[in-house]
Amino acid sequence: MPARGPAVPFAVGATHRSSAAGLRDRMFIDAGAAPALYERLAAEGIQQALVLSTCDRVEIQGVSETPDAAIEIVSRILAARSGEDVSAIVGQLESFVGEAAVRRIFAVAASLESQVIGEPQVLGQVKESHRLARQSRMVGSELESLLQAAYAAAKRVRSETDIAQRSVTLASGAVQLGRDMHGDLSECVALIVGLGDTGDLIGGQMRLAGLSRIILTGQSRRTEGEARRLGYHFAPFGDLDAALAEADIVITAAGTGRYLITAEAMERALKSRRRKPVLVIDGGVPGDVDPAVDRLDDAFVYTLDDLERVAQEGRANREAAAAAAWQIVEDEVVAWRQSRAEREAVPTVVALRRHFETVRDEVLAADPTAGPEEATRRLINRLLHRPSEALRLLAAAGGNAADAEAVHRIIVRMFELGEADPAAAHGDDDEEPSA
Repeated sequence: MPARGPAVPFAVGATHRSSAAGLRDRMFIDAGAAPALYERLAAEGIQQALVLSTCDRVEIQGVSETPDAAIEIVSRILAARSGEDVSAIVGQLESFVGEAAVRRIFAVAASLESQVIGEPQVLGQVKESHRLARQSRMVGSELESLLQAAYAAAKRVRSETDIAQRSVTLASGAVQLGRDMHGDLSECVALIVGLGDTGDLIGGQMRLAGLSRIILTGQSRRTEGEARRLGYHFAPFGDLDAALAEADIVITAAGTGRYLITAEAMERALKSRRRKPVLVIDGGVPGDVDPAVDRLDDAFVYTLDDLERVAQEGRANREAAAAAAWQIVEDEVVAWRQSRAEREAVPTVVALRRHFETVRDEVLAADPTAGPEEATRRLINRLLHRPSEALRLLAAAGGNAADAEAVHRIIVRMFELGEADPAAAHGDDDEEPSA
C-alpha cells in the first residue's frame, strides 16, 4: 500500500461575492440535512470536513490527501443540491487549496469575508458547524488543529483591532437614525426583507433598543423557519405591500441583483400610512431598493456606506483596522505552517532515532569485545555510509545543481558544520565511511 500523503486544507463554495442569492438558497444545508451530506462526503472519500451554510455563504471546508479531487466532489454535490449541472455553476463557486485555503478559513472565522466586515455571528456559526461535523465523526486531528488555529486568529483580530466595531457602529448608526426619525422605538415596527447578515445585525440591535415588532419576509424558502428561530413575525413575500404599509423602518438584506422595493410599492405604502415617514436601510449587495424610492417624499433611504458615515469618524480608521486584521491573519497562517512542519517532522525524528539505535545494537553485537574507540569508529562509519552514498549519487547524476546545494545547506544547518574543510573531504580511505 502506498504511503499516505499529508492532509491538505481545502475550501469550496458559493458566497455573496461569487454567486446569486437564489443559487445559495437552493444549495442551503440546514442542520437537519447535514448528517446525510456528511455521509455522502464520507462515501466519496472525504473524511474530514465541515459544512458552513449561512445567509451569505454555502461553503465546505476540510482537509484531504487529494484536495483537488475533494473540490471536484464538493462542487458536484453542491451543484446537485442546486438542481444544476456543475458546469453551469462552476463560475459562481470559489475554491482554495493549501495555504490559500488556510487563509480563507481563518478570514471567514475572523469575519473578514463577511458582507458586513466584523459582524459577530459568523464565528458562532463556524463553531456550530464544527459541533455538527464532530457529531458526524467528520473532524479528525488535522481539521481540529486547523479550526482551533482559526479560532485563535479570530480572537486576536477581535481583541487586537477595532474591526469588530464596524459591525457594532453600523447597527448603532441604524438605531440612531431610527430614533432621530421616530423617537421612542418601542412604538415602531420594522420590516426585514431577505436573510442577509445585515438584516440579522441591524434587526438584533433594533430589538435591543426596544423595537416592539419585527417582521421578516423574503423570497427564500427558509424565511419562515428563520422568522420562527429569531422570534420575528413572518410575512409571505406576496404580502409585501401590506408589510411595507405597516413598517416604520425597512431593512433589506437580500442582494438578489434586482430591486425588491420599488418606487411604486413604496408610494402605495406611504399612502396607506397617510405619509408617515419611513426609514429605509438598503443593506443588499447589490442594492435591493430602487434609487427612485429616495426621491419620494417621506421615504428616506440609507445604504451601508451612509450608515458608516453616520456612525464612524472616518474611512482611514476603518481601512487601518482592516489592514491590521488581515496582517494578523497572515501572521497566523505563517504560525500554522510552522506548527504543521514541526508536527510532520516528529515521525521522521522518531524513525531516525530508531535507526540509530538499531545500527548501534548491530555494531555492538558484531564484536562485543571491541573497545570504545573501535566501536565508536565502526558506529560512525555505519551511520554515515548511506548518506555518503546518496550524496555521491546526487553529485554524480549532474542534474539539478539547486537540489544538491539545498541538500548541502540542510546538512550544514542540521549538524552546525560551518564552512566545510575541502581537505577533509579527501581524507584517508581508512577514514571514509564503510559498511
